[in-house]
Amino acid sequence: MNYKMVMNIIGKVMVIEAVLLFFPLFVGVIYKEDSLVAFLVPILALLVLGVPLSLIRLNDRTIYAREGFVIVALSWIIMSLFGAIPFVISANIPNYVDALFETVSGFTTTGSSILSDVESLDKSIQFWRLFTHWVGGMGVLVFVLAILPASDSGIMHVFRAEAPGPSVGKLVSKLTFTARILYGIYMVLTVIEIVLLACGGMSLFESVVHTFSTAGTGGFGTRNNSVAGFNSVYVEMVIAVFMLLFSTNFNLFYLILIGNFSKVLRNEELRTYFIIVVVATLTIAVNLLSTGLKFWEAMRYSFFQVSSISSTTGFSSADFNQWPAFSKAVILFLTVVGSMAGSTGGGIKVSRLIILVKSSRKDVKKMLHPRSVITTKFEGQPLERSVERGVRTYFIVWVMIVVLTTLLLSLDYNEVFTNFSATLACIGNVGPGLNAVGPLGNYSIYSPYSKILLSFIMLAGRLEIFPMIILFSSNTWKKG
Repeated sequence: MNYKMVMNIIGKVMVIEAVLLFFPLFVGVIYKEDSLVAFLVPILALLVLGVPLSLIRLNDRTIYAREGFVIVALSWIIMSLFGAIPFVISANIPNYVDALFETVSGFTTTGSSILSDVESLDKSIQFWRLFTHWVGGMGVLVFVLAILPASDSGIMHVFRAEAPGPSVGKLVSKLTFTARILYGIYMVLTVIEIVLLACGGMSLFESVVHTFSTAGTGGFGTRNNSVAGFNSVYVEMVIAVFMLLFSTNFNLFYLILIGNFSKVLRNEELRTYFIIVVVATLTIAVNLLSTGLKFWEAMRYSFFQVSSISSTTGFSSADFNQWPAFSKAVILFLTVVGSMAGSTGGGIKVSRLIILVKSSRKDVKKMLHPRSVITTKFEGQPLERSVERGVRTYFIVWVMIVVLTTLLLSLDYNEVFTNFSATLACIGNVGPGLNAVGPLGNYSIYSPYSKILLSFIMLAGRLEIFPMIILFSSNTWKKG
């Protein structure tokens, strides 16, 4: 383990978080809130600890897979631990465990909340709460790679550990340039949505923070009843479209920029994701007709909620807890699958679903024709066995975590389906579940023990499970 390199990068992450905390501090100054101490304390603590670490002299800059996983997992944990401090000092969330849950939910772009009255929060706290979505959406380590010079050898392990999806590659020859391109696309889409929401009658503040939430596919908002509080078809449609855009693989936006439209249209994951969204929207809309809604009303609510859950954002324009059983079953399916790899969304990813289906189909064929040689193809190319094996391993571990977490939560809260949907919502970084943790509910029903457990699950879901497991493995810290 290259401890000096790990500490050096962790130090840089801490310095960057200190800089990010100045933004909500300025918001507090603008709105004349007494929030100076709430943000200055974590800023000073981060700088005191982070600056010396970032200045460690490095004789060996080597980063292997082990270091990459550890750097990513530790960075997200440390950011969450310090990011919770403003909530506690400002007394907006006085309990530290609650504040940590809210912060982890923000950075992991989950959107699960313990708050029942978000409208009473200070503006600076509201800004920080939703800004964590934007920061966590693309990933803080990707941001580090974008602004700091680094050798591509080894840093790729950090990039792979944080980026979502079964496989990760570079858009251009230099990984640093890849990170800059991704963040450039992210910022441009962010600005466009801010402008469109402001044109729809939203205040500038709410346009900015709701765009943060949409871009990170997070789901925190400034209204107690989420996007439904604006009662605007225009606002709902703008947010719905951008939720889908941000849940699309960012590599496809780069291909569009360089004019390679044919490769975008041939993309298998994009086509499958589009089909899932369309079919889910239509089937839920038809199902909602039985509740007395008119067709266009059913389509409005269905399209927004499908966009929200499939992108794993978690905004709500209606209480889908009250929808028919079939519609709720579709929502659970979307919660599990999630968005595309290489996006800011969560879930197991559409690409993994495709690979699992194709791999299972291949196994059935092999049973019928044992001597045949069958190759699994994805995006028109033969799939490497390591990727196929990795997807299967991921899914098996994912199922084990879901089952175990549901059991552990059931020791605390006596309603199994609520616990099951809460687990799916947290590991998929979706936010709202069903029953007591539905769109009009929250996670305050759980004890501190369960909130810490769910915080771990949210981090595991955002970091694709393995960095968190490897961090707490004794083998990780052994020499050699």
